[in-house]
Amino acid sequence: MSTTAFQMASISKKVITALAGLFLMFFLAVHMTANLMMIKPDNGNTFREVVHFLSTNPLVQAMEIVLFSGFLIHILLGLIVTFRNWAARPVGYKVAQKSNTSFMSKYMFHTGVIVFVFLVLHLWHFFAIKIGWAIKPEVMNDVHDFYSLAVVLFQQPLFSVFYLVSFVFLGVHLNHALQSGFQTLGLNHNKYTPGVKIFSTIYSVIIALGFSLIPLYFLFIFEG
Repeated sequence: MSTTAFQMASISKKVITALAGLFLMFFLAVHMTANLMMIKPDNGNTFREVVHFLSTNPLVQAMEIVLFSGFLIHILLGLIVTFRNWAARPVGYKVAQKSNTSFMSKYMFHTGVIVFVFLVLHLWHFFAIKIGWAIKPEVMNDVHDFYSLAVVLFQQPLFSVFYLVSFVFLGVHLNHALQSGFQTLGLNHNKYTPGVKIFSTIYSVIIALGFSLIPLYFLFIFEG
């Protein structure tokens, strides 16, 4: 492959990775909004209605395929781009050189790995039950009764702490990912970049805090 073709392929992978990542960010906002219905003091009735709608709506079911495709594309291409960057990076310096790379950018891959591990466990605890890959716990009335399952799981301190820590790393990952995504798509500009940075910070904080409210609620507020 020629150098030009290799560079074009690399750029294409970065663009596709960025687009997939931005799509996943939109999904996270929707997912968080739906999950926050669990802390509404109505014994989970609103959340159950939301789950029923999402589980029976054909359009939503079709979007699940798009969603998982987005996850796979973002993860696989992210790994490819990262490994190629590592391979192209000179090594063996006798003196460590200072880098202008931000902390979040330098550890983007590491936070991504942590988020991936959390995602796998999260899907196993919830989604895998719905599709029959995991055994339905007795606490659930049916495979869509995620509220009853969430009550039991999030009242376990270690489980909730794990989720809270994961949400922190998710927020860090999202903060840089959004900025990087806009930059990859060529939407960075001296006039707009400060606004993008502010938006990405606010978005990542809202997502991290929004999801964190759920385990905190079941740990310290929920009375059964």
